[in-house]
Amino acid sequence: MNGEGSSTFSGPVPDLVLASTSVYRRVLLQRLGVPFRCRAPLCDESVLKEEGSDPTKLAERLAYAKADSLVSAEPGAAIIGCDQVVSCEGQVFGKPLTAARAVDQLTALAGRTHELITALVVIRGEWTYHHTDVTTLWLRPLTRVAIERYVAADQPFDCAGSYKLESHGIVLFEEIESKDHTAITGLPLIALVSILRELGFEIP
Repeated sequence: MNGEGSSTFSGPVPDLVLASTSVYRRVLLQRLGVPFRCRAPLCDESVLKEEGSDPTKLAERLAYAKADSLVSAEPGAAIIGCDQVVSCEGQVFGKPLTAARAVDQLTALAGRTHELITALVVIRGEWTYHHTDVTTLWLRPLTRVAIERYVAADQPFDCAGSYKLESHGIVLFEEIESKDHTAITGLPLIALVSILRELGFEIP
């Protein structure tokens, strides 16, 4: 985590805005007990997803764009942007959106190691805080029948990599190496708490 600008804030605690429509991120942020609002980011993610982009830089660029897109609309607020990218040997796996694509993604990942990159950006005025979490995951060798059975059960169509670790998806894995398991679900709370406390929020 790093911040650009002073880390000392005075005056009233700013509004907190989550630049996301993700149910997963909203539920995670609620765990901190801090009032916040959700707003859809006002950026076109598709134009930022350049062919051949470095997976880490892509996640960080998307997270920043989401937060930055609401700066004018939410003056004075602390705005949270976050994005995730699954990377396997440099290939990026996004949200599958359909059952067929979910099966294809899990077939490609089965028996291999991949990284789940979660980028976090918090903007308040001229200050910007960045944090990137990288989780390494080992997927079991899986038959197509097993993959299809899992996809039908969990329907992970809105999840990068096509799995929900907080649900049935845990059965797909041999090992997970993570510094913050909340980053896997979509919002790295350990880093976020440090940032928000620096901005003046009382947690706990």
